[in-house]
Amino acid sequence: MPELPEVEALRGFLDENLVGKEIARVLPLAVSALKTYAPPLTALEGGTVTGVARHGKFLDIGVGPLHLVTHLARAGWLHWRDSFPATPPRPGKGPLALRTVLTGGDGFDLTEAGTTKRLAVYLVRDPAEVPGIVRLGPDPLDDAFDRDAFAALLAGERRRIKGALRDQSLIAGIGNAYSDEILHAAKMSPFKLTASLTDDETTRLHTALRTTLQAAVARSSGVAAGKLKAEKKSGLRVHGRAGEPCPVCGDTIREVSFSDSSLQYCPTCQTGGKPLADRRLSKLLK
Repeated sequence: MPELPEVEALRGFLDENLVGKEIARVLPLAVSALKTYAPPLTALEGGTVTGVARHGKFLDIGVGPLHLVTHLARAGWLHWRDSFPATPPRPGKGPLALRTVLTGGDGFDLTEAGTTKRLAVYLVRDPAEVPGIVRLGPDPLDDAFDRDAFAALLAGERRRIKGALRDQSLIAGIGNAYSDEILHAAKMSPFKLTASLTDDETTRLHTALRTTLQAAVARSSGVAAGKLKAEKKSGLRVHGRAGEPCPVCGDTIREVSFSDSSLQYCPTCQTGGKPLADRRLSKLLK
């Protein structure tokens, strides 16, 4: 799933390649992806892109008074095209969800792999009309997101820190991969309870959160859209690397599987050498 660093890199790429250009046509190709119907997508045609913003994991392309907002979900992606075939694609065929063609002949496709269709596209006059955006917590890269602001968010929370970091209404933009990376950098168990964090642990976690995301954004900056997935994978130290040696201590990276996801961690760095039980209840082995 694209998370804050990749979406921020896409924002920068589109800001460079899209702003100031005129939209010739927008083709909805997957009915399931389009979440709004008024105004229609045809309202974008003839309009000039005025800016590109990011809200958590949402991309927001401004076209005059309108905003084309998309959430790429787990299996979605944006592909830049220098040109398109003369024959339009058939709706409902293959991974294509939306095609945006500029008057110069270039543009982009939104695609979604797999059979579970969660990619979402909205055309609104105000990004706050998108339910997922209005519920977002603060952006962790914002200058105001300091240690005290982070501590205030966690105050009163009584759940595992892994889940708290992934909660978009608490903190915007962090998903499964970067929550694993942040916790590894903080040397903290994913099952540690937020209510048990000491002041020093809160400081350490905040530092790990900011530095991990800032480093990922820096690595992705200037990378072409088509190469961002590979860049993300190459920069991950524990997520998706079960069975490999930890780059810090050399211990074997372990995994805990759930019904629809998994997490990876280093026992030596994060859990005092104790492996976490790889079963649905995910309790520490006694």
